Amino acid sequence: MSLDTTPKAIAGTSSYIDDRLGAGKFMQRNLRKIFPDHWSFLLGEIALYSFIILLLTGTFLTFWFKPSMGHVEYNGSYLPLVGVQMSEAYASALHISFDVRGGLLMRQIHHWSALLFVGGLMIHMLRVFFTGAYRKPREFNWLIGVLLFTLALLEGLTGYSLPDDLLSGAGLRITQGVVLSIPIVGTYLQFLLFGGEYPGEDIISRFFTIHILLIPGLLLALISAHLILMWVQKHTQMPGKGRTQKNVVGAPFYPSFMAKSGAYFLFTFATVALLGTFAQINPIWLFGPYSPADISAGSQPDFYMGFLEGSLRLMPAWEINFLGHTLPLSVLIPALLPLGLLMTGLALYPFAERWITGDNREHHLADRPRNNPHRTAIGISAITFYGILWLLGANDEISATFHISLYTTTEVGRVLVFLGPALAYFITYRVCLGLQRSDQAIIHHGVESGVIKRLPHGEYIEVHVPPAEDLAAHIKGKEPIAAVTAGPDGDGIPPKGLRNPVGRLRAKLSAEYARDSESISLDGGHDGHGEEHAAVGAGSHGETKSIGH
Repeated sequence: MSLDTTPKAIAGTSSYIDDRLGAGKFMQRNLRKIFPDHWSFLLGEIALYSFIILLLTGTFLTFWFKPSMGHVEYNGSYLPLVGVQMSEAYASALHISFDVRGGLLMRQIHHWSALLFVGGLMIHMLRVFFTGAYRKPREFNWLIGVLLFTLALLEGLTGYSLPDDLLSGAGLRITQGVVLSIPIVGTYLQFLLFGGEYPGEDIISRFFTIHILLIPGLLLALISAHLILMWVQKHTQMPGKGRTQKNVVGAPFYPSFMAKSGAYFLFTFATVALLGTFAQINPIWLFGPYSPADISAGSQPDFYMGFLEGSLRLMPAWEINFLGHTLPLSVLIPALLPLGLLMTGLALYPFAERWITGDNREHHLADRPRNNPHRTAIGISAITFYGILWLLGANDEISATFHISLYTTTEVGRVLVFLGPALAYFITYRVCLGLQRSDQAIIHHGVESGVIKRLPHGEYIEVHVPPAEDLAAHIKGKEPIAAVTAGPDGDGIPPKGLRNPVGRLRAKLSAEYARDSESISLDGGHDGHGEEHAAVGAGSHGETKSIGH
């Protein structure tokens, strides 16, 4: 059978379906859809496959979990807790861990998949951000991604609280404090959520409904919309040989991408299965049942909530008292401001960049991060801000481990949370410019050949050769960043939209954003005869040439 012949089994099945549904042309068109072949485009697959594993393992756990805060006396297999009073939720979580065949493995796979799901979303969003893949016509898909990330954090919070152990109860107590700190409506929201005074009798059952029905349903709908939009729109691709704004270079969905995705799903499942088997996570039996009167030392949330924990620990004890009412800024600001800054910034950035640059073109070629220094520097600054807050969420552990005063770590963290992002921005911007100059040197001077040549006057040089065709095309794919025209016309009059204060601000931002973004010049490139080189030793003339200048 030749490669052009359709296997009989597939042909027969396809004909049977097409005769009844008329889906032949639809399937043919979509099965041959081209996907670009680049490793970074598979990062989003990690989140998708983790979500599938979450649905499967979560369904298994719901068969035995009892979302009730009713009090029972434990008489299961874990002897240290026999006879202890606890909630039905905690008792059923222990039952799943010790008495249900495969229950502990499923619990741990579920927990590891949740961490991988959020981590996969984060790394996928960073890839989209740094390559500019959120630009027209993909702004709506970017907003869907931001909403998915927000819901994933809420899903993690509700799931983390369900076992009703001491560690999750500490997180639930913080949640209650944050809700109470909201002005005017905080008390009402707390009674609505908890069904009365904290901890009430309803919070576990309500979180359970939110965790297994409401948020998963929204996630499933948004993921479906995300994939449909991605499928309908032309896929972004990295610049390279033969790649333009009007085509996609890669392999078809069937069989190439389908086989690759299937293998990647199995790899993802194997990873979380191995973690669930050999890496213990959330051993709730060691923490004991939750009691509002108890607290544990060294309590840490899952990594994606660590930055909120850090902001709470760094915030000074500020509060405002007015007319008998207290506004606890020490809780309200760290709970809402960092998360609000990150999410609002992510949601608005595509539209802010479009307004600043005036770029209304469609973009199907992704940027290399170095080619948009300001965007990359902004992204690294946000990561630094997040990372410092995340690290200082464990300031007590840092102090105990390295024998540093807790007050010292807190004060240093308060300085770093402002200084760190600024330094990260400056350093990243300069690194991006340096990498662009390195690319320009490759185009103008070529790459090292490994051949050392001695010139007649005694100087030793390394001969450079033209870069490989695919590398040159990858580098030459850089496009200059668009900028609004701010200069006056022939009569000395600026454009109408830039005459007011907002317009003048836009012009300045646009000029700064597009600065140092000129296209790589190809004049004076390598002639292929080894004349362009970098000196490796000084000859009688004492002159050197550098490919960086």
